[in-house]
Amino acid sequence: MKAVAWFKEVGIADRPTVGGKGGSLGELTQAGIAVPPGFVVTTGAFEQYLEALEARAPVRAKVSVLDPNDHGAVTKLSEELRRRVIEEPMPAAVEQAILEAYAELTGGETPVAVRSSATTEDAEDASFAGLQDTFLWVLTGADMVARVRECWGSLYSVESMCYRRKQGLPEDGVAMAVVVQTMVDARCAGVMFTRSPLTGDKSVITIEGAPGLGSAVVSGEVTPDKWVIGKITGEISSREISDKHAKQVPAEGGGIREVELEGDERTQPCLSDEELMALREVGRRIERHYGKPQDIEWAIDKQGNVLLLQSRPETVWATKDAAAPVKPPEENPLKHVMSIFGGRK
Repeated sequence: MKAVAWFKEVGIADRPTVGGKGGSLGELTQAGIAVPPGFVVTTGAFEQYLEALEARAPVRAKVSVLDPNDHGAVTKLSEELRRRVIEEPMPAAVEQAILEAYAELTGGETPVAVRSSATTEDAEDASFAGLQDTFLWVLTGADMVARVRECWGSLYSVESMCYRRKQGLPEDGVAMAVVVQTMVDARCAGVMFTRSPLTGDKSVITIEGAPGLGSAVVSGEVTPDKWVIGKITGEISSREISDKHAKQVPAEGGGIREVELEGDERTQPCLSDEELMALREVGRRIERHYGKPQDIEWAIDKQGNVLLLQSRPETVWATKDAAAPVKPPEENPLKHVMSIFGGRK
C-alpha cells in the first residue's frame, strides 16, 4: 500500500486506507466542493510503523484486554504507548514519501494542518470527533513529520482507547491515517448542520461561526454567532449574535494563539446574509451528494472564499430515527440553536 494518497485519488469508500476524515475530504474534492488541497498519510504507513513497535513489545494485544472502567490501568497504558510511538523512528521510506508530498503541496512555504484520521471515526453509527489530535499552522517538513507521529500516538489516548473498548470494536481493525492539508487563514469559521441538532428538524440548516480560525468554535472556547435558515426557502428565521471576546489566529513560529477582540468585531455578525446563503447552498449540495444530513466544518478566507474542512454524517438524530418517527417541523426557530458547542477537532 502507498504511504501517501492525494485527496483527488480517494473517496469515502477508502476509509479503511485513509480514515474517516481523509475519505470525506477526498469525497468532497471529487464532488467539486472547494476543499483546501492536501494528502493523506495512509494506514499502510501506520501499519509499517506499528509493525516495528509490535516487534519490540505488544501494542494491540494490550489494548484489547483493557478494562475501560479501570482508569488507572488505562492511563498507565496510554502513557506507555504514546511514549513508544513518539520515540520510535519513522520508517525511512515512509518519511521520504511524506516529505516529498509535503514539498509538492507547499513548496516548503505554505503552513499546513496535520489532522488525525482514524479508520473508525466519522462513521454513520459512531463519531470519534475530538478523540484524536489535530495540529494547526505547522510550518516545516520536520515539524510535519513529528506531528504525524503524535497523531499516530493519539490513537492510544485514554479517551480513544476507552471509547473503542466500550464500543466493543476489535483492536485489529483500528488504524490511523493522517491528513496533511494547507491551512486556511480564515477571516471566520465554524460549523453547519443540515438538520437541527436539537430537534431533528430536516427542514432547516443551522450555522454557527466566529472570527478567526474554527478551532475556537469547535473547542467551545468562544460562543459563536448562530443562525437558523430554511433549507428550501432560504428564510433566516433566527439570528443570535454573541459577544465574541476572542479569536484564534496563527502564531509566529507556528501553532495558534488567542487574541482579544475589541469594538465592533466583538458584537457584529461574523457572516453577511450573502455568505449565509452561500453556506446554505454548499450544505444542500453536500447533503444531496451523501443522501443524508451532515455535520460540516467550514471556513471563509480573507478573500471571501467558502472552503469546506470536513463533512461527517449526523449521528444523534440518525440513531434516534431507528427507534422513533421524526418530529414535525419546529415552529420556534430558537429551539434549533445549541447554547454551547464543543468537543470536536
